[in-house]
Formats: sequence, structure tokens, C-alpha cells
Amino acid sequence: MTDHVSITRQDNGVVLVRMTRLDKKNALTGAMYDTMRGVIENAGAEGTRAVVFAGGPGVFTSGNDIADFVQRSAGGAKTSPAGDFIKALGTVEVPMIAAVDGLAIGVGTTMMLHMDLAYASPNALFRMPFVDLGLVPEAASSLIFPRLAGIKKATEYIMLAEPFGAKEAAEIGLVNQVVAPEELEAKALAAAAKLAAKPPIALAHTRRLLRKGSDEVRARMDEEGALFAELLKGDEAKAAFMAFMTRK
Repeated sequence: MTDHVSITRQDNGVVLVRMTRLDKKNALTGAMYDTMRGVIENAGAEGTRAVVFAGGPGVFTSGNDIADFVQRSAGGAKTSPAGDFIKALGTVEVPMIAAVDGLAIGVGTTMMLHMDLAYASPNALFRMPFVDLGLVPEAASSLIFPRLAGIKKATEYIMLAEPFGAKEAAEIGLVNQVVAPEELEAKALAAAAKLAAKPPIALAHTRRLLRKGSDEVRARMDEEGALFAELLKGDEAKAAFMAFMTRK
């Protein structure tokens, strides 16, 4: 385990990345983002054939650790661990699978857009509260969600920040299937094993073909990221973060 993320490498080339900061509902710190990004960016060099992301019982991730996020943002860095992880999701070449139980807030929802396969328990709850925090959405969700769910539903999810459950996530195609909690992780690992066993060159080309248009996705990520960074310095975001931390 390192930085509240455990990494388990299996003999079949599958890597299980588990967020383990359960006492904080898997709120993501910069160190956690860096660890997860390292796994997917180094996948090819390390012989990884598929990556499975998981959390713990009742929580995938509650999104950014706000205090850690604010502290890092105050440093004036041009990039952030969260932003770097999101960009990596759009460029990685290894198949990625998610097993979602419980809360999947912020990046917990947007990263699903970049998973090749995703499974959720009936307890999964997705939400994107970016506007409520004085920010804009991330991970090209402003591009992909309207295509996935339609503009009206995307408005509901992103502008109203309405939560939605596993059944609705499956209906719009954000996840593949709703799976019982006790079977969830096994389902994701079995799917990863199937992908890992396939001819790697054919699989890689097929994945690229399925994701044609990735340049547009990366361009939207850059556009969102620039606006996100700008708004992060503004009064609305500062007030929202202060209210969140005071409430906590």
C-alpha cells in the first residue's frame, strides 16, 4: 500500500488499483492521484494488460479531498495531480475497468467516461457537483455526457448536480451492468482477465478504433481545465470551498 492506494499485480497481467482511505470516504489527495496515474502511464513498460479500479465497501470515492486540493491550488502550480490524472485517463492505451460500490462523486463519476468497462453495485451513487463548487466539469464530461445521455439529462447531472443511481447509470451506458456487492469485484476482475488474455496487438488497435475522436476529447479536457483553473481563483469557488470545509 502506498499513499492510501493499494496496487495488486496478478500473474495474468491484470492490476487491481484500490483506493483505501476509507475513513475519509476515499477522498482523493494529490499523492493518491499521482499513484493511480503512475499505474496507467507505466502500464506498457510494466507489462500490464488491464487495470481495475476499485474502492471499499460502500464507497468508491467521494471526490477530491477539498482541504488538500485547496492547499495545493494555493501554491500556484501550473498543473495539479488531479488534472494530470484526468489527462492520463484520456491518453492511456491499456484497458481500464471500474468496480463501483457506494459513493462515486466528482471524478468518481467522470472517470467512468474513460473506462472501457464499468460495473456498479445497487448501492452506487453518482454525482458531479462542480457547478455547486463554483467550477466547471472535468474529464471532457461536458462533451461526452450530452452524447451519452442527451443534453437534457446532461444538464440535470452537470448543471443541477442531481445524483443518480446504478440503474440509471446502466440505462444511459455509463456502466455496463448492475452487480450484487459481493460479486462486484470478481465481475470486474473476470472481465479484465478476459481482456488480458486476448491477442494484445489486435486488442490495442481495436481499442484505438473504438476511441476514434480522442483528439476532440483531449481538446475539451484542455478547455475545461483552463476554465477550471481560472474559476478556482474566483470568489465563487473560494466561498463554496470555505462553506464546505466549515460544514465538515
